[in-house]
Amino acid sequence: MKIVTWNINGVRARIGNLLHWLQEANPDIVCLQEIKTQDEGFPRLEVEALGYHVETHGQKGFNGVAILSKLRFDEVNRGLPGDDSDDHARFIEGVFSTKQGALRVVSLYLPNGNPADDPVKFPYKLAWMERLERWARGRLDLEEPLVLAGDYNVIPEPIDARFPENWVNDALFQPATRQAFRRLENIGFTEAVRGTTEAAGVYTFWDYQAGAWQKDNGIRIDHLLLSPEAADRLAATSIDKHVRAWEKPSDHVPVAVELALGAA
Repeated sequence: MKIVTWNINGVRARIGNLLHWLQEANPDIVCLQEIKTQDEGFPRLEVEALGYHVETHGQKGFNGVAILSKLRFDEVNRGLPGDDSDDHARFIEGVFSTKQGALRVVSLYLPNGNPADDPVKFPYKLAWMERLERWARGRLDLEEPLVLAGDYNVIPEPIDARFPENWVNDALFQPATRQAFRRLENIGFTEAVRGTTEAAGVYTFWDYQAGAWQKDNGIRIDHLLLSPEAADRLAATSIDKHVRAWEKPSDHVPVAVELALGAA
């Protein structure tokens, strides 16, 4: 089963790229971030015409997450628990039936947190990551395959940036950010890409500015974290880097994991 995360950076602006990629890559489940539209504005009919079920947690103009799936949804949960005052659309969970039992997949869009010295934005990022860790601990108790897929806005290690020295003051690379990410891993998750390769030069994001794509000045901030039951079924990972060269691209590219799971 092929599960993919992709920060689409505006689904209506990139609908042509999305539809082309869906037909090219043929994923089973897709987690989108930054759809930048309310639920009713999502181009549902075009995606459904390709055989996907669609569930969204949208927001006008920014944020917004979605899950597209060839499998029918058994359950959908929107919003990360733990803070009733948080109205950002950053989290959606889908539950599916497979031959091996329940599969849980989350599309998440973590706060950027910049500037790192901001008294609101950076603490919100860290608090959100702490809430995610608390929630994930509870889900791990279910002992089911669970995939936390999304734009984490975290550069885990220096190897995950072409020029790590350029990011030392950025919220994505702050010690507290990276420590929060490691804590999430340490409760029992495997980071899929680093579970299959230790290579340098593996990136998922290239800024629109300063010719970053042309210079391969990238960073790796889109991740899929696997519960032990999902990690046991890890077969392969891949990054569709070529999508960044398409016309009107997102600044992120799709990142995929293949799990040895069969549809029910």
